[in-house]
Amino acid sequence: MLEVGGVEDHVHALLGLKPSHCISDFVRELKKASSVWAQDKEPQFQWQEGYAIFAVSFSQMDSVIRYIRRQEEHHRKRTFVDELKDLLEKHKIKYDEKYLL
Repeated sequence: MLEVGGVEDHVHALLGLKPSHCISDFVRELKKASSVWAQDKEPQFQWQEGYAIFAVSFSQMDSVIRYIRRQEEHHRKRTFVDELKDLLEKHKIKYDEKYLL
């Protein structure tokens, strides 16, 4: 884990994973372990079913860290869902709208 942060409806995490890691297994274990911690603080807490993962180059790590640290400020201007839709469309990634709610 290189950086983590978020707001009420989502979390961003910058991770350093090896090519041999299975991303879905990693996310499942991350959600499982963090659920125990989160439910201690907020008994109603539960993760959404899905997730989105994007690769970033080493040269962009500093800007991604700044982006993660500025989530509250950033999402005062633009919702998470709007930003995610734009990102998915920009990279020609097909998605089902029902998973963005």
